[in-house]
This record gives sequence, C-alpha cells and structure tokens, in this order.
Amino acid sequence: MSNDNFQPFISADRKIPEFTFKAILLGIILAIVFGAANAYLGLYAGMTVSASIPAAVISMAILRRLLKTGTILENNIVQTMASAGYTVASGIIFTIPALVIVGAWTDFHFWDITLIGICGTLLGVIFMIPLRKVLIVEEKELKYPEGLACAEVLMVGEKGGAQFKPIIGGIIFGAVLKFIGSGMNILKGTIEGVTSISGKAFYFGSDVSMALIAVGYIINFDIALLMFMGGFVGWIIVLPMLGIPSGMESAPMMDIAQTLWKTQIRYIGVGGMLAGGVWSIIAMRQGILKGVSHVTKTFKGIDQTTIKRTERDMGIIPIICVFVTALIIMGSLYIKLSQSIGLGLAATFIMVICAFVFVAVSSYMVGLIGSSNNPISGMIICALLLTAGILILLGFNDASAIIPTLGIAGVVCVASAVGGDTSQDLKTGYLVGATPKFQQIGMIIGGVSAAFFIPPVLTLLHKAYGIGTGLKAPQANLFASITKAIFGGGSMPKDMILYGILGAIACILVDRLILAKAKSKFRIYVMPVAVGMYLPLALSVPILIGGVVRHLINRTRVVDESKDNGILYSSGLIAGEALMGIIVALFLFLKVDTSVALNSGLVTTLSVLALALGTYFLWRTAKKS
Repeated sequence: MSNDNFQPFISADRKIPEFTFKAILLGIILAIVFGAANAYLGLYAGMTVSASIPAAVISMAILRRLLKTGTILENNIVQTMASAGYTVASGIIFTIPALVIVGAWTDFHFWDITLIGICGTLLGVIFMIPLRKVLIVEEKELKYPEGLACAEVLMVGEKGGAQFKPIIGGIIFGAVLKFIGSGMNILKGTIEGVTSISGKAFYFGSDVSMALIAVGYIINFDIALLMFMGGFVGWIIVLPMLGIPSGMESAPMMDIAQTLWKTQIRYIGVGGMLAGGVWSIIAMRQGILKGVSHVTKTFKGIDQTTIKRTERDMGIIPIICVFVTALIIMGSLYIKLSQSIGLGLAATFIMVICAFVFVAVSSYMVGLIGSSNNPISGMIICALLLTAGILILLGFNDASAIIPTLGIAGVVCVASAVGGDTSQDLKTGYLVGATPKFQQIGMIIGGVSAAFFIPPVLTLLHKAYGIGTGLKAPQANLFASITKAIFGGGSMPKDMILYGILGAIACILVDRLILAKAKSKFRIYVMPVAVGMYLPLALSVPILIGGVVRHLINRTRVVDESKDNGILYSSGLIAGEALMGIIVALFLFLKVDTSVALNSGLVTTLSVLALALGTYFLWRTAKKS
C-alpha cells in the first residue's frame, strides 16, 4: 500500500481520548522508572534496550484492565513518554560519568546534569520534527522495526490480546536473582578464570546476569553473535599475542589480562567505533541531506489547524521558543562550567551543529537497522574529537576544556538518543493514528521528568558500587580516556586505535562487497563488533546465550516480535534486575548488611545453576508465544 493510500488504525477523522491527565501521569511515572533502570543497565553493561514495548503493555494493563477506560492513543502516549525517560538516561550515563572518572568533578552535580538532560531532550525532539514527514512518511526504505513492533503490540492489545504476565514474571525473577546475588552475596557477579600457556594469558568468563541474557534475546542472535565475535577476537586471539607487560612478570595472570585489556585491547574497539561512526555519516549522507532540505519547506505557508489530525506537528512558534530556551540554558551552563564566556559560547555553537547532524543520522539509522544497531558511541566519539579540535584551534588546549568538551558530548548524546527514539515513537504513532503534536509534547515531558531523577540515581550508584570500578561504565571510561589524552596529559595507544580502524574498514568491505551483494540475511555491522571488543568478554557471553535462545526458539516457530512472550519476559528481567540493583545500592549506602557467608565453591556452583535455571525459564516462556 502506498503512503498516499495508507489508513492508520485510528482514522484521522476520529477523535478519541489521547493526551489525557491519566496518560500523562502514568507516562511520567514509567519514564522515571525506566530511566532509573536503564541508568543502571547502561553503567553495568555498556548498552541499553528499548522500553517502548514493556511500557505499552503495562499501560494497557493499567488503563484498560484496571481503570477500564484506556484507549490505544492514550497507551501510545504512555509508551512515548516512558521511552523518552530511558533514552535520556542512556545519553547521560554514556558521557557525564566521565567527568567524575577523569577527576574534573568529585561527585555528580544535580543541576548541571539535569540541565544537560533537559537541553538534550528539547533539541532531540524539535530537531526531529522537521524530519518527521520525509523520514517517517515518505522514505519507504526506513522500516523503523521497534516502532513497527510497538504499534503491533498496541493494536493487538486493543483487540484484547496483549499479555501482561510475562513482564511481571520477568520482573520478579530478575529482582529475586539480583537480590540473592548482590544483596546476599550468594551468587558471584562473574565466573571467570585465566590460565597461562607458554607464558601467555588465556582468559574466559561470564557474568551471572539475567539482564544480559535478556539483552541478548531482545537484540537477536545476529547482533549478539557480532558482539561476541568482537570479544572473542580481543580476549581469545589478541590477548595471548600481546604477551606479558614489562614489570608484571610475577603478577597474577588475572591482573595481567585485565591490564592488557584496559591499556591495549579495548582501544582496538575505540578505533572500530570511531570508524563506524564516520562510516554511518557517510553511508547516510543522502538521507540526511534530504531531511535537511525538507526543513526549509516544512512550515512554509502551512496552517497547522487546517491539516489532518494525524499530520499535525508542534507549531513553528512553540518550536522556536523551545529552541531559544535550550540555547539560553545551555549557553549559561557552558559559561558556568568553563568559567569563560568565549569558551562557553563556542561550546554552545558547536553543540547545536553537532546535535542537529547526529539527530538526523540517528533518526535515519534506527529507521534502517533498528535502535539496537544505532552507532551512538561512534558518533559521539566523532563529536568529541571534532569539539576538541575546534576548541584547540580557538586556543583552549588545557584541562579547562575537559568539562565543556564532555558537556557538549553529553547534550549531543542525549539529543541523538532522543532523536532516534522519537522517530521510532512517531512511526508507532503514524501506524496507530496518533497526533504527532501530542507525541512530541509527551516526549518532552517524559524526558524532562526523567532528567530530574537521573542525578540522584547516579550519586546513589556511585557511592554504593563505584562508577568506573564496580559499575564499569564502558562508554564513560572511553570518553574520559579520550579527553584526558587530549587535554590532560594522558596517552592512548595509537597503534591499537589504528588496528581498530583498519579492522572496521575490513568489516565494512566484507559486508558491502560480499554479504550485501549476496543478499545474505547475516550482515556484519561494525558497531556491535567494536562494542564487543571494547567491553569485557564476560559481558558478551551471557548476551550470546540470550541470542542463542532466541535463535533456537525462532527455528521452531515464527512469531512476530509484538506477540513474542520472550521479548516481554526479557524486558521484565531487565527492569527487575536493574531496579533491584538500585535498591541494593540504597541498602549499601545506608550500611544495611544483608549478606550471607557461604563457601566459595558452593557460591560458584549456585551461580552456574542460577544462570542455567534463568535461561531455561526464558526459553520456556518464549516457547509459549
């Protein structure tokens, strides 16, 4: 069916409750909850997953089944606002903790972080508005898979078919397992070991985390396999080749392996992410240029009150007001952070340009290959290096430029994440017949609401676990290393970064010249491979397990994502484990001891059994789809 003949689930001439008080209130609550959960998951695993489908199911359970009044458009507003909360958390936790890791901050500054989240939300939404028609409606190549799946969930739920029990079951199991592990110390966080063969270190290990297995199930087997491939190359092939660092001949083999990863191997992943980000911009250049050219035509001579409800965006005056507000807030904040008017204004100008470009790239990428493959890390590395280069040319080349550089990265990261998620939500709205204006306003409300709660969550997690140590915060550690190397006298292994770039180019060539031409279903996307090499191998192993479960399930039946109980159960596992992680952090902060002393061998055995049992429950639940 062509776009001209397309008819949404709720036609444009129908007016049913949509932007109601109860939908807004529930949307704010879920935005805060999923924002907090994704903050924990992102700091722990270095990646986040979409909250749209679980939020849609929860909304239907509360509004339709409990209150007996919810409409499909109200449920759509709720999931739109909830997804805004998780994307704001993603943007903040990938960048801002770098300020603490690098030593520029001693703790997390509430208002600075909140304002970065607010400005990133505002820019991400309003920069996506003029791109909506060309990307969501007119561009047939862009499928927006998560947006399509969420629309299916909403439409199935409207007909009485949505399942709430898998999410609740996942939340309970994930929370219980996390409390037994982190709260009572009955389970290990990681089962790992290193052996020495001919003086070389060989490592293997796996985290005991149902959230990571759930992530693998959600992102599917191909992406989980690509991540594991990156980790396998780094830890199983490159690690032994590096030998033993000078001065560590008598050190424990585990310390040697960890040192080689921190100082050498992960920078191969950095080079891969950098190349992946540049390639994404190059590959998407035509779509980006088309979207930019459409900006000048979007509002010319259009009276928003005369067009169809399903095509009505926020008006030009509100957009200008929001944009100016974001500029004033961000300019003032950058001047405060840098203690320099010139540096603050330069940072603001760079931020606006980078934010618009990367919002366009992000929106196009998620439409083409989905949110799980969105190369946010690579794009932010590009933005970081571009910002650093410009500031150095302007004469700001000392440690004073670290804070505004990371501040720019924070806003751009939030804006890119929000822009990509907004496009998925607008695709959902396009299919179900929502009013774009209400979704755009809802996205702003959800993102701004979550922005106020992320700083205290970061503070709590940092005091309990240690961000950068107990919680690895991979992306934040990466950005800290880059800025410290540029402005703080640090250094990076340039040869390893070069190897990563060359490896990424090889992946791109194989994918484009061989797999694409052969129309292979399996494609080699650079970013998952690079991320897998950058992350500890122990994170990639449970993710691969989840992907394998999804693959085995899909061999026996064909079920759309919107009807897959495994997706819902996995979403519950992630939410349950993440929220319990925050509760355990509160216990640790208050010095409430809930630990139980057990023999180390017994703990290891119980950890393996827990991982196996959790995997079995996921497989059994998914089989019932």
